[in-house]
Amino acid sequence: MIKRLQKQFILVAVSAVTVVMLLVLGVIVSTAYHRVGREADHLLAFIADNDGEFPRGRRTQQNSDVPPEKPASDAAPGADVVPKRLMSAEAPFETRYFFVRLDGAGNVVKTHMGNIAAVSEEQAIAYAKRIGASSKVSGYEGVYRYLARKTEDGALVMFVDCSRDMESFALFRNTSLIVFAVSLAGIFLLVVLFSKTAVRPVAESYNKQKQFITDASHELKTPLTVISANTELLEMENGENEWTRSIQHQVARLTELTNSLVTLSRMQEEDKPLVMTDFSLSDAVEESVAPYVNTATQQGKTLQAAIAKNLSYNGDETSIRKLVGILLDNAVKYTPTGGDIDVTLKREGRNNLLCVHNTAEAMKTGNHNEMFERFYRGDASRNSQTGGYGIGLSIARSIVAAHKGRITARSEDGRSLTITVLL
Repeated sequence: MIKRLQKQFILVAVSAVTVVMLLVLGVIVSTAYHRVGREADHLLAFIADNDGEFPRGRRTQQNSDVPPEKPASDAAPGADVVPKRLMSAEAPFETRYFFVRLDGAGNVVKTHMGNIAAVSEEQAIAYAKRIGASSKVSGYEGVYRYLARKTEDGALVMFVDCSRDMESFALFRNTSLIVFAVSLAGIFLLVVLFSKTAVRPVAESYNKQKQFITDASHELKTPLTVISANTELLEMENGENEWTRSIQHQVARLTELTNSLVTLSRMQEEDKPLVMTDFSLSDAVEESVAPYVNTATQQGKTLQAAIAKNLSYNGDETSIRKLVGILLDNAVKYTPTGGDIDVTLKREGRNNLLCVHNTAEAMKTGNHNEMFERFYRGDASRNSQTGGYGIGLSIARSIVAAHKGRITARSEDGRSLTITVLL
Protein backbone atom coordinates (compact mmCIF):
# COMPACT_ATOMS: atom_id res chain seq x y z
CA MET A 1 0.00 0.00 0.00
CA ILE A 2 2.83 2.41 0.87
CA LYS A 3 4.56 1.80 -2.45
CA ARG A 4 1.26 2.37 -4.24
CA LEU A 5 0.76 5.60 -2.29
CA GLN A 6 4.30 6.68 -3.14
CA LYS A 7 3.69 6.00 -6.84
CA GLN A 8 0.44 7.98 -6.73
CA PHE A 9 2.26 10.87 -5.04
CA ILE A 10 4.94 10.85 -7.74
CA LEU A 11 2.31 10.65 -10.49
CA VAL A 12 0.23 13.53 -9.10
CA ALA A 13 3.24 15.76 -8.38
CA VAL A 14 4.92 15.21 -11.74
CA SER A 15 1.60 15.55 -13.61
CA ALA A 16 0.84 18.86 -11.90
CA VAL A 17 4.30 20.23 -12.65
CA THR A 18 4.11 18.98 -16.25
CA VAL A 19 0.77 20.71 -16.85
CA VAL A 20 2.03 24.00 -15.42
CA MET A 21 5.29 23.83 -17.41
CA LEU A 22 3.41 22.97 -20.60
CA LEU A 23 1.12 25.95 -20.12
CA VAL A 24 4.09 28.28 -19.52
CA LEU A 25 5.97 26.80 -22.48
CA GLY A 26 2.90 27.11 -24.68
CA VAL A 27 2.43 30.76 -23.78
CA ILE A 28 6.10 31.60 -24.37
CA VAL A 29 6.37 29.76 -27.69
CA SER A 30 3.01 31.08 -28.90
CA THR A 31 4.02 34.64 -28.00
CA ALA A 32 7.31 34.26 -29.87
CA TYR A 33 5.52 32.88 -32.93
CA HIS A 34 2.94 35.65 -33.02
CA ARG A 35 5.67 38.23 -32.51
CA VAL A 36 7.25 37.13 -35.81
CA GLY A 37 3.93 37.69 -37.54
CA ARG A 38 3.34 41.05 -35.88
CA GLU A 39 6.76 42.36 -36.83
CA ALA A 40 6.27 41.21 -40.42
CA ASP A 41 2.80 42.81 -40.53
CA HIS A 42 4.20 46.15 -39.30
CA LEU A 43 6.89 45.96 -41.96
CA LEU A 44 4.36 45.11 -44.69
CA ALA A 45 2.06 47.92 -43.62
CA PHE A 46 5.00 50.32 -43.68
CA ILE A 47 5.94 49.31 -47.23
CA ALA A 48 2.31 49.37 -48.39
CA ASP A 49 1.82 52.87 -46.94
CA ASN A 50 4.72 53.99 -49.12
CA ASP A 51 3.32 52.37 -52.28
CA GLY A 52 5.68 49.38 -52.18
CA GLU A 53 8.90 51.27 -51.54
CA PHE A 54 11.01 52.16 -48.51
CA PRO A 55 11.16 55.96 -48.26
CA ARG A 56 14.67 57.21 -48.89
CA GLY A 57 16.54 59.85 -46.93
CA ARG A 58 14.25 59.67 -43.88
CA ARG A 59 14.96 58.70 -40.32
CA THR A 60 13.35 55.32 -39.58
CA GLN A 61 14.86 54.36 -36.23
CA GLN A 62 12.58 52.03 -34.25
CA ASN A 63 12.30 54.04 -31.08
CA SER A 64 8.99 55.34 -29.88
CA ASP A 65 10.78 58.03 -27.83
CA VAL A 66 12.31 59.64 -30.94
CA PRO A 67 9.96 62.26 -32.40
CA PRO A 68 9.05 61.88 -36.06
CA GLU A 69 11.04 64.06 -38.42
CA LYS A 70 9.29 66.96 -40.04
CA PRO A 71 8.34 66.59 -43.68
CA ALA A 72 10.89 67.75 -46.20
CA SER A 73 10.33 71.23 -47.60
CA ASP A 74 9.36 69.83 -50.96
CA ALA A 75 6.77 67.48 -49.54
CA ALA A 76 3.15 68.17 -49.98
CA PRO A 77 1.48 69.81 -46.99
CA GLY A 78 -0.08 67.25 -44.67
CA ALA A 79 1.75 64.31 -46.27
CA ASP A 80 2.32 61.36 -43.92
CA VAL A 81 5.94 60.67 -44.81
CA VAL A 82 6.88 58.83 -41.60
CA PRO A 83 4.77 55.89 -40.33
CA LYS A 84 3.44 55.71 -36.85
CA ARG A 85 5.71 52.71 -36.10
CA LEU A 86 9.25 53.72 -37.01
CA MET A 87 11.71 51.24 -38.46
CA SER A 88 15.44 50.69 -38.17
CA ALA A 89 17.57 52.73 -40.55
CA GLU A 90 18.99 49.44 -41.87
CA ALA A 91 15.57 48.01 -42.70
CA PRO A 92 15.63 48.99 -46.42
CA PHE A 93 18.91 47.10 -46.87
CA GLU A 94 17.99 44.05 -44.77
CA THR A 95 14.41 43.41 -45.83
CA ARG A 96 13.75 40.93 -48.61
CA TYR A 97 10.34 41.65 -50.07
CA PHE A 98 8.36 41.77 -53.29
CA PHE A 99 4.89 42.84 -54.33
CA VAL A 100 2.38 42.30 -57.11
CA ARG A 101 -0.19 44.88 -58.12
CA LEU A 102 -3.48 43.55 -59.54
CA ASP A 103 -6.31 45.38 -61.30
CA GLY A 104 -9.99 44.98 -60.53
CA ALA A 105 -10.22 41.90 -62.79
CA GLY A 106 -7.31 40.17 -61.06
CA ASN A 107 -4.84 40.80 -63.88
CA VAL A 108 -1.21 41.65 -63.09
CA VAL A 109 -0.47 45.32 -63.51
CA LYS A 110 2.99 45.52 -61.96
CA THR A 111 5.50 43.35 -60.14
CA HIS A 112 8.43 44.41 -58.00
CA MET A 113 11.15 41.74 -57.65
CA GLY A 114 14.21 43.91 -57.06
CA ASN A 115 14.53 43.07 -53.38
CA ILE A 116 14.20 39.30 -53.59
CA ALA A 117 16.21 36.61 -55.37
CA ALA A 118 14.73 33.35 -54.12
CA VAL A 119 11.35 33.86 -55.87
CA SER A 120 10.75 34.08 -59.61
CA GLU A 121 8.27 36.49 -61.12
CA GLU A 122 6.03 33.57 -62.17
CA GLN A 123 5.94 32.26 -58.60
CA ALA A 124 5.17 35.74 -57.25
CA ILE A 125 2.28 36.15 -59.71
CA ALA A 126 0.93 32.70 -58.78
CA TYR A 127 1.08 33.58 -55.09
CA ALA A 128 -0.68 36.91 -55.65
CA LYS A 129 -3.47 35.45 -57.79
CA ARG A 130 -4.10 32.66 -55.27
CA ILE A 131 -4.33 35.19 -52.45
CA GLY A 132 -6.42 37.59 -54.55
CA ALA A 133 -8.93 34.82 -55.24
CA SER A 134 -9.31 34.19 -51.50
CA SER A 135 -10.79 36.47 -48.88
CA LYS A 136 -7.72 36.45 -46.65
CA VAL A 137 -6.03 39.76 -45.92
CA SER A 138 -2.86 38.40 -44.28
CA GLY A 139 -1.14 35.12 -43.61
CA TYR A 140 1.73 32.96 -44.74
CA GLU A 141 2.62 31.65 -48.19
CA GLY A 142 5.42 29.26 -47.31
CA VAL A 143 8.04 31.34 -45.50
CA TYR A 144 6.60 34.59 -46.88
CA ARG A 145 4.24 36.72 -44.84
CA TYR A 146 1.78 38.57 -47.06
CA LEU A 147 -0.58 41.51 -46.77
CA ALA A 148 -3.34 42.07 -49.33
CA ARG A 149 -4.55 45.65 -49.48
CA LYS A 150 -7.29 46.94 -51.73
CA THR A 151 -6.56 50.03 -53.82
CA GLU A 152 -8.68 52.30 -55.97
CA ASP A 153 -7.87 50.39 -59.13
CA GLY A 154 -7.41 46.85 -57.76
CA ALA A 155 -5.23 45.31 -55.06
CA LEU A 156 -1.66 45.40 -53.83
CA VAL A 157 -0.30 42.11 -52.49
CA MET A 158 2.89 42.57 -50.46
CA PHE A 159 5.25 39.75 -49.43
CA VAL A 160 8.14 39.81 -46.98
CA ASP A 161 10.62 36.97 -46.42
CA CYS A 162 10.38 35.67 -42.83
CA SER A 163 12.73 32.70 -43.27
CA ARG A 164 15.37 34.09 -40.91
CA ASP A 165 12.82 34.94 -38.26
CA MET A 166 11.20 31.52 -38.63
CA GLU A 167 14.58 29.81 -38.32
CA SER A 168 15.26 31.80 -35.16
CA PHE A 169 11.83 30.89 -33.85
CA ALA A 170 12.39 27.19 -34.64
CA LEU A 171 15.72 27.29 -32.80
CA PHE A 172 14.06 29.00 -29.82
CA ARG A 173 11.20 26.48 -29.83
CA ASN A 174 13.49 23.46 -30.03
CA THR A 175 15.75 24.85 -27.32
CA SER A 176 12.72 25.47 -25.12
CA LEU A 177 11.52 21.89 -25.64
CA ILE A 178 14.95 20.51 -24.73
CA VAL A 179 15.07 22.68 -21.61
CA PHE A 180 11.53 21.55 -20.77
CA ALA A 181 12.44 17.87 -21.15
CA VAL A 182 15.64 18.19 -19.10
CA SER A 183 13.84 20.19 -16.40
CA LEU A 184 11.01 17.69 -16.24
CA ALA A 185 13.47 14.81 -15.92
CA GLY A 186 15.24 16.66 -13.10
CA ILE A 187 11.95 17.38 -11.33
CA PHE A 188 10.94 13.73 -11.69
CA LEU A 189 14.19 12.58 -10.07
CA LEU A 190 13.78 15.07 -7.24
CA VAL A 191 10.17 14.02 -6.64
CA VAL A 192 11.20 10.36 -6.60
CA LEU A 193 14.01 11.11 -4.13
CA PHE A 194 11.77 13.12 -1.79
CA SER A 195 8.62 11.01 -2.19
CA LYS A 196 9.72 8.65 0.58
CA THR A 197 10.09 11.60 2.92
CA ALA A 198 6.66 12.91 1.91
CA VAL A 199 4.83 9.62 2.61
CA ARG A 200 6.91 8.66 5.64
CA PRO A 201 4.35 9.94 8.22
CA VAL A 202 1.59 7.98 6.48
CA ALA A 203 3.81 4.89 6.25
CA GLU A 204 4.66 5.08 9.95
CA SER A 205 1.01 5.47 10.91
CA TYR A 206 -0.03 2.62 8.62
CA ASN A 207 2.70 0.31 9.94
CA LYS A 208 1.71 1.08 13.52
CA GLN A 209 -1.90 0.31 12.65
CA LYS A 210 -0.95 -3.03 11.09
CA GLN A 211 1.28 -3.88 14.02
CA PHE A 212 -1.51 -3.04 16.46
CA ILE A 213 -3.98 -5.24 14.58
CA THR A 214 -1.53 -8.14 14.51
CA ASP A 215 -0.54 -7.77 18.18
CA ALA A 216 -4.13 -7.30 19.35
CA SER A 217 -5.26 -10.33 17.36
CA HIS A 218 -2.58 -12.54 18.88
CA GLU A 219 -3.30 -11.21 22.36
CA LEU A 220 -7.01 -11.96 21.94
CA LYS A 221 -6.38 -15.57 20.94
CA THR A 222 -5.15 -16.56 24.40
CA PRO A 223 -8.16 -15.36 26.42
CA LEU A 224 -10.51 -16.70 23.75
CA THR A 225 -8.90 -20.12 24.01
CA VAL A 226 -9.17 -20.00 27.79
CA ILE A 227 -12.84 -18.94 27.65
CA SER A 228 -13.62 -21.73 25.19
CA ALA A 229 -11.80 -24.34 27.31
CA ASN A 230 -13.49 -23.19 30.52
CA THR A 231 -16.88 -23.27 28.81
CA GLU A 232 -16.26 -26.83 27.67
CA LEU A 233 -15.38 -27.81 31.28
CA LEU A 234 -18.60 -26.22 32.51
CA GLU A 235 -20.54 -28.18 29.91
CA MET A 236 -18.83 -31.40 31.02
CA GLU A 237 -19.69 -30.76 34.69
CA ASN A 238 -23.14 -29.18 34.42
CA GLY A 239 -24.25 -30.08 30.94
CA GLU A 240 -24.82 -27.90 27.90
CA ASN A 241 -27.32 -25.06 28.16
CA GLU A 242 -28.27 -21.91 26.28
CA TRP A 243 -25.68 -19.83 28.14
CA THR A 244 -22.73 -22.06 27.31
CA ARG A 245 -23.91 -22.36 23.73
CA SER A 246 -24.06 -18.55 23.50
CA ILE A 247 -20.55 -18.25 24.94
CA GLN A 248 -19.15 -20.78 22.45
CA HIS A 249 -20.93 -19.03 19.60
CA GLN A 250 -19.51 -15.62 20.53
CA VAL A 251 -16.04 -17.09 21.04
CA ALA A 252 -16.23 -18.61 17.57
CA ARG A 253 -17.26 -15.25 16.11
CA LEU A 254 -14.42 -13.41 17.85
CA THR A 255 -11.94 -16.08 16.73
CA GLU A 256 -13.12 -15.69 13.14
CA LEU A 257 -12.82 -11.90 13.42
CA THR A 258 -9.27 -12.00 14.78
CA ASN A 259 -8.19 -14.51 12.14
CA SER A 260 -9.67 -12.30 9.41
CA LEU A 261 -7.85 -9.24 10.76
CA VAL A 262 -4.55 -11.12 10.78
CA THR A 263 -5.17 -12.36 7.24
CA LEU A 264 -6.02 -8.86 6.01
CA SER A 265 -2.92 -7.41 7.66
CA ARG A 266 -0.68 -10.07 6.12
CA MET A 267 -2.20 -9.63 2.66
CA GLN A 268 -1.25 -5.95 2.70
CA GLU A 269 2.36 -6.54 3.75
CA GLU A 270 4.40 -5.81 0.62
CA ASP A 271 7.58 -7.41 1.99
CA LYS A 272 5.89 -10.83 1.98
CA PRO A 273 5.12 -11.54 -1.68
CA LEU A 274 2.79 -14.32 -2.73
CA VAL A 275 4.13 -17.57 -4.16
CA MET A 276 3.22 -17.39 -7.84
CA THR A 277 2.91 -20.70 -9.72
CA ASP A 278 1.01 -22.00 -12.76
CA PHE A 279 -2.14 -23.89 -11.79
CA SER A 280 -5.52 -24.85 -13.18
CA LEU A 281 -7.83 -21.95 -12.42
CA SER A 282 -10.83 -23.94 -13.64
CA ASP A 283 -10.20 -26.74 -11.14
CA ALA A 284 -9.50 -24.31 -8.28
CA VAL A 285 -12.77 -22.42 -8.81
CA GLU A 286 -14.80 -25.58 -9.34
CA GLU A 287 -13.46 -27.20 -6.17
CA SER A 288 -14.04 -23.99 -4.19
CA VAL A 289 -17.64 -23.74 -5.37
CA ALA A 290 -18.58 -27.36 -4.55
CA PRO A 291 -18.90 -26.99 -0.72
CA TYR A 292 -21.28 -24.04 -1.08
CA VAL A 293 -23.78 -25.86 -3.28
CA ASN A 294 -25.17 -27.89 -0.41
CA THR A 295 -25.04 -24.91 1.95
CA ALA A 296 -27.14 -22.83 -0.48
CA THR A 297 -29.59 -25.70 -1.03
CA GLN A 298 -30.10 -26.19 2.72
CA GLN A 299 -30.98 -22.47 3.00
CA GLY A 300 -33.50 -22.63 0.16
CA LYS A 301 -31.24 -20.93 -2.37
CA THR A 302 -30.05 -22.05 -5.80
CA LEU A 303 -26.36 -22.01 -6.73
CA GLN A 304 -25.32 -22.66 -10.31
CA ALA A 305 -21.85 -22.56 -11.83
CA ALA A 306 -20.68 -22.13 -15.44
CA ILE A 307 -16.94 -22.72 -15.34
CA ALA A 308 -14.90 -22.83 -18.53
CA LYS A 309 -12.56 -25.80 -18.77
CA ASN A 310 -8.77 -25.84 -19.03
CA LEU A 311 -8.17 -22.27 -17.89
CA SER A 312 -4.74 -21.85 -16.33
CA TYR A 313 -3.35 -18.95 -14.33
CA ASN A 314 -0.07 -17.88 -12.78
CA GLY A 315 -0.72 -16.80 -9.21
CA ASP A 316 -0.97 -17.89 -5.60
CA GLU A 317 -3.39 -20.81 -5.73
CA THR A 318 -4.20 -20.74 -2.02
CA SER A 319 -5.11 -17.06 -2.17
CA ILE A 320 -7.24 -17.52 -5.29
CA ARG A 321 -9.16 -20.36 -3.62
CA LYS A 322 -9.68 -18.12 -0.58
CA LEU A 323 -10.88 -15.34 -2.88
CA VAL A 324 -13.53 -17.59 -4.45
CA GLY A 325 -14.58 -18.80 -0.99
CA ILE A 326 -15.00 -15.24 0.28
CA LEU A 327 -17.14 -14.22 -2.70
CA LEU A 328 -19.35 -17.31 -2.41
CA ASP A 329 -19.68 -16.98 1.36
CA ASN A 330 -20.76 -13.37 0.88
CA ALA A 331 -23.26 -14.34 -1.84
CA VAL A 332 -24.79 -17.17 0.21
CA LYS A 333 -25.08 -14.99 3.32
CA TYR A 334 -26.82 -12.08 1.66
CA THR A 335 -29.03 -13.86 -0.87
CA PRO A 336 -32.60 -14.03 0.42
CA THR A 337 -34.41 -17.36 0.68
CA GLY A 338 -35.53 -18.51 -2.76
CA GLY A 339 -32.86 -16.42 -4.45
CA ASP A 340 -30.32 -17.45 -7.07
CA ILE A 341 -26.52 -17.44 -7.11
CA ASP A 342 -24.61 -17.76 -10.39
CA VAL A 343 -20.86 -18.27 -10.64
CA THR A 344 -19.19 -17.75 -14.02
CA LEU A 345 -15.57 -18.24 -15.03
CA LYS A 346 -14.51 -17.58 -18.61
CA ARG A 347 -11.69 -16.30 -20.76
CA GLU A 348 -11.98 -12.72 -21.99
CA GLY A 349 -9.15 -11.75 -24.29
CA ARG A 350 -5.93 -12.29 -22.36
CA ASN A 351 -7.71 -12.12 -19.00
CA ASN A 352 -9.66 -14.52 -16.82
CA LEU A 353 -13.08 -13.18 -15.78
CA LEU A 354 -14.75 -14.45 -12.61
CA CYS A 355 -18.30 -13.25 -11.88
CA VAL A 356 -20.45 -13.99 -8.83
CA HIS A 357 -24.04 -12.85 -9.34
CA ASN A 358 -26.67 -13.16 -6.62
CA THR A 359 -30.15 -11.97 -5.82
CA ALA A 360 -30.16 -9.07 -3.38
CA GLU A 361 -32.66 -6.95 -1.51
CA ALA A 362 -33.26 -3.21 -1.89
CA MET A 363 -29.98 -2.12 -3.43
CA LYS A 364 -29.22 1.09 -5.25
CA THR A 365 -28.38 0.70 -8.89
CA GLY A 366 -24.83 1.46 -9.98
CA ASN A 367 -21.38 0.69 -8.61
CA HIS A 368 -20.92 -0.46 -5.01
CA ASN A 369 -17.16 -0.46 -4.59
CA GLU A 370 -17.64 0.84 -1.05
CA MET A 371 -18.31 -2.80 -0.14
CA PHE A 372 -14.58 -3.46 -0.32
CA GLU A 373 -13.80 -0.98 2.44
CA ARG A 374 -12.92 -2.37 5.87
CA PHE A 375 -15.86 -2.94 8.21
CA TYR A 376 -18.38 -1.69 5.65
CA ARG A 377 -21.90 -2.59 6.77
CA GLY A 378 -24.61 -1.72 4.31
CA ASP A 379 -27.38 -2.90 6.66
CA ALA A 380 -26.46 -3.28 10.32
CA SER A 381 -29.53 -5.35 11.17
CA ARG A 382 -28.92 -7.66 8.23
CA ASN A 383 -25.26 -8.11 9.18
CA SER A 384 -26.17 -9.00 12.74
CA GLN A 385 -28.34 -11.83 11.41
CA THR A 386 -25.72 -13.17 8.99
CA GLY A 387 -22.71 -12.66 11.24
CA GLY A 388 -20.77 -10.53 8.78
CA TYR A 389 -18.00 -8.19 9.88
CA GLY A 390 -17.32 -6.29 6.65
CA ILE A 391 -13.77 -7.71 6.38
CA GLY A 392 -14.19 -10.53 3.87
CA LEU A 393 -14.51 -8.35 0.79
CA SER A 394 -11.59 -6.22 1.99
CA ILE A 395 -9.48 -9.38 2.00
CA ALA A 396 -10.81 -10.23 -1.46
CA ARG A 397 -9.74 -6.84 -2.76
CA SER A 398 -6.27 -7.27 -1.23
CA ILE A 399 -5.90 -10.67 -2.91
CA VAL A 400 -6.92 -9.27 -6.29
CA ALA A 401 -4.60 -6.26 -5.86
CA ALA A 402 -1.69 -8.56 -5.01
CA HIS A 403 -2.33 -10.32 -8.33
CA LYS A 404 -2.51 -6.95 -10.15
CA GLY A 405 -6.13 -7.55 -11.07
CA ARG A 406 -9.33 -5.58 -10.70
CA ILE A 407 -12.48 -6.24 -8.65
CA THR A 408 -15.78 -4.36 -8.90
CA ALA A 409 -19.27 -4.62 -7.46
CA ARG A 410 -22.34 -3.41 -9.33
CA SER A 411 -26.12 -3.66 -9.24
CA GLU A 412 -27.86 -3.24 -12.57
CA ASP A 413 -31.48 -3.45 -11.40
CA GLY A 414 -31.43 -2.83 -7.63
CA ARG A 415 -32.48 -6.45 -7.01
CA SER A 416 -29.18 -8.22 -7.64
CA LEU A 417 -25.45 -7.78 -7.13
CA THR A 418 -22.61 -8.79 -9.44
CA ILE A 419 -19.03 -8.94 -8.19
CA THR A 420 -16.57 -9.14 -11.08
CA VAL A 421 -12.91 -10.13 -10.77
CA LEU A 422 -10.55 -9.57 -13.71
CA LEU A 423 -7.31 -11.52 -13.43
